[in-house]
Amino acid sequence: MKRILILIAALLIALPQGRAEDDTLSALVGVLKESNDPQFHLDILKGISEALKGQRNVKMPMGWEAVAPLLAKSANAEVRQLAQSLSVTFGSKAALTALRKQLADVKVPAAERLAALESLVAAKDAELPALLPAWLNDEAMRSAVLRAMAAFDDAKFPAAILAVYPKLDAAERKSALATLVARPAFAKELLVAIAAGKVVAKDVSADLVRSLRALKAPELAKQVEQYFGVSRASDADKQKEIAKLKESLLTPAQRIDNPSNGRVLYTKTCGQCHMLFGEGGKVGPDITGSNRSELDYLLMNILDPNAEIAADYRPWELDTKDDRSILGLLVRQDAKVVTLQTPTEVVTVPRTEIQSFRQSPLSMMPEGLIAALGPSEVRDLIAYLRSAKQVPLPK
Repeated sequence: MKRILILIAALLIALPQGRAEDDTLSALVGVLKESNDPQFHLDILKGISEALKGQRNVKMPMGWEAVAPLLAKSANAEVRQLAQSLSVTFGSKAALTALRKQLADVKVPAAERLAALESLVAAKDAELPALLPAWLNDEAMRSAVLRAMAAFDDAKFPAAILAVYPKLDAAERKSALATLVARPAFAKELLVAIAAGKVVAKDVSADLVRSLRALKAPELAKQVEQYFGVSRASDADKQKEIAKLKESLLTPAQRIDNPSNGRVLYTKTCGQCHMLFGEGGKVGPDITGSNRSELDYLLMNILDPNAEIAADYRPWELDTKDDRSILGLLVRQDAKVVTLQTPTEVVTVPRTEIQSFRQSPLSMMPEGLIAALGPSEVRDLIAYLRSAKQVPLPK
């Protein structure tokens, strides 16, 4: 029975907004009211939440006002959170107020505060931008707050992010930079900070440089080229670069290559997107079983990732009506929303907020991945990538 109802909820994804969707939602709400089983409630709420993900101001289904207070008293914390989140989706001002209160209460468990933040961002809560900068000093919330800032076109955000930038760890800096390259106005402040030495250009990874170029902001183009070089060399230049690097790698070095150090470099450079030996991200393919031992194969894929592009790993470029640019793999699209997987998060955007949406001719894997590495670091990274099994981290 539960599976059938979850499938019914999933059908909402395919239904156009209107009477059919209203009737299906109301029917599911009616079923919720008839049961006292928290697990049953959770299954149905998960199905509805997934179906409505990314949508805002959905018409409140008949019976929700009666069932929401009952769900709010559930013994299951996830049921309470999902019910509150759905109330926001249905336009409840009371639910928005409750979520802001939950987010601000440091006594509330971090997981619940993070869930509140996610719901407020999904609702594009107009009061949230004024609250976010203060939470950059909250270590438990900081990464999520940095990512949330990308969703709002607020002129105060770049300065707030750059003020805390020196004390951020590597993962937090990635989130901070991902937000700073999300909008032309934010990127302008980032480039000013790089010019002033407040941010090191090498901190901006190759995927983020590509996001900078994707902004298509002519007024920023000269600075982007100054700090990060031209966007793409010719095929002939690429072949020369590959040949030169191969020759240097085959020439014995004065030091022994260190695969353990290469593992650390891999985590920083590649691990956010690729899985290797069971560790890493899932944006790109798992490379554990690839032909990594072959040097030519490795160098071609690292230095010229656009030479051969699998269709599943060509990113999509999405521009919103409020000047945000998002570059990522397509997870889902329907008549109501588009969902993209970026190197740092999954982003769902209502179609009503999309200015343009197009597939990129380039690979999801950017060029210039190892441009910031020194010769010995490149050797260590390649040594790790060619390892037949996992190596220990440096002591």
